[in-house]
Amino acid sequence: MKKKEDKKKDVEALRKAIEASKNIFVTGYEKLRVEQDFELRKAIRASGGKYRVVKNNLAAKASEGTPAAEILKDLKGMTSLAYTSADPVALAKALTAYAKANPTFTFKAGLVEGRVIPIKAIGELASMPSREEIFAKLLFVINAPAQRLATAVNAVGRNLAVAIDQGVKENKFKGV
Repeated sequence: MKKKEDKKKDVEALRKAIEASKNIFVTGYEKLRVEQDFELRKAIRASGGKYRVVKNNLAAKASEGTPAAEILKDLKGMTSLAYTSADPVALAKALTAYAKANPTFTFKAGLVEGRVIPIKAIGELASMPSREEIFAKLLFVINAPAQRLATAVNAVGRNLAVAIDQGVKENKFKGV
């Protein structure tokens, strides 16, 4: 049994983690074996997130006054948190892929960029391209007109050089 001071330290540490994270996924992990839990933690770390098993009442106390209070109140069963302040899509993809492979792993709630999202939206979030892919596509769209302009400008000079070369080969410039 933990002492009251230890519980207060746990609540404060959890509060700091919740306040630092803009994206939180509340999950249920019942009936997971140790090796399954290890794989889950490994997948979450690879996506840039963190994972923590929490007591329901301590999570509710730690989240008071934060945007996560709505999703962490009235929790039942075994609860864990996967959270990140980075890319929520990468974490959602990792969790969704793991949930497909392990049906006992379930989603209870989600908070993305400080807003509560429905459980089915987590799957939709996981199907989105990652932040890096979106940036790459955006840069391509921005860069494409400049590339076309450079190609057109270069084409004029290239076409002029070809015309002069053909004129020289056909001796069109004898009198000049």
